[in-house]
Amino acid sequence: MTPNRGGKGAGVVLGAAAVATGLVAGVFFAYVCSVMPALARSDDRVFVEVMRNINDVIQNPVFFTAFFGAPILAGVAAWQHRTTRAGAWTLLGFVLCASVFVVTTAANVPLNDALATTKDPTAARSAFEDTWVAWNTARTILSAAALASLLMAISARKTTRRENT
Repeated sequence: MTPNRGGKGAGVVLGAAAVATGLVAGVFFAYVCSVMPALARSDDRVFVEVMRNINDVIQNPVFFTAFFGAPILAGVAAWQHRTTRAGAWTLLGFVLCASVFVVTTAANVPLNDALATTKDPTAARSAFEDTWVAWNTARTILSAAALASLLMAISARKTTRRENT
């Protein structure tokens, strides 16, 4: 490992990756500790209607910027830091961000799509709720771990900076 810090602009990219990852982790965490427990108290019709509404409105440029930005920025940061002390942490952050993307697109989105088209609210909820909550918990843990990894990479960069001054 070389002591350099990843090249020009690498700190900004790494910081942006951490911010985007933190925002995504926060969204998923909000579902774990508030949205889904609140909806669990609702009847089937209300549960399905609200989840359909959430699934419609979350598809917006603000959320997509963070959701797609996190793995892209983490990937760029991993490349920039590949030969530095921050490299392993940054690579781990990227792998975890990519895992969040995979879980979301392979598990949560298909469940959302099925919920949108199922006519019977009881059947829709039954096929959706427990599985979606489990996968959301997984992506919450993965995104929190990604954030921790990226913060460790930032810390490694700071250690390198102190040693070089």
